[in-house]
Amino acid sequence: MAELRAPDTITGSLARCYVTIDGNRYLLIQAKKVEAKVEKTKTEIAILGKTGKGNKSTGWKGTGSFVLYDTTSLFRELMEQYKNTGEDVYFDMQVENEDPSSKTGRQVAMLLNCNINSLTITHLDVDSAALEDTVEFTFEDFKLPEKFNQLDGMAQ
Repeated sequence: MAELRAPDTITGSLARCYVTIDGNRYLLIQAKKVEAKVEKTKTEIAILGKTGKGNKSTGWKGTGSFVLYDTTSLFRELMEQYKNTGEDVYFDMQVENEDPSSKTGRQVAMLLNCNINSLTITHLDVDSAALEDTVEFTFEDFKLPEKFNQLDGMAQ
């Protein structure tokens, strides 16, 4: 029976995260955690002869968040620009996961047309050794230009 080899798991700290804002690309060295989810929107469909309803997929919505060590004003500047001008700024995010000790290989996920929902403008915490901020966002599209390898034993 096939089983997952522990070395084939991906070490999260080896990931890289880039954002592209107005044509400028930044390595987000402050990133601590990034999470992006896709949720399908569905419509309930009544079906003659059944007491339950069916579900039909009708679209999707992309949401996400990232946690940063509070060492950059980059995203606060985007929010300030929106506040001052009403011009909203969209950006793209690229997350690369690769662990050289894993046969899983590399995955690159691109989140396109990201837009900030909320972030903290400033904070103070005397008990914190390293200040952090969570930025919540939506995205309008995504791509997986590089995908993980299928591990031995997955296909039956």
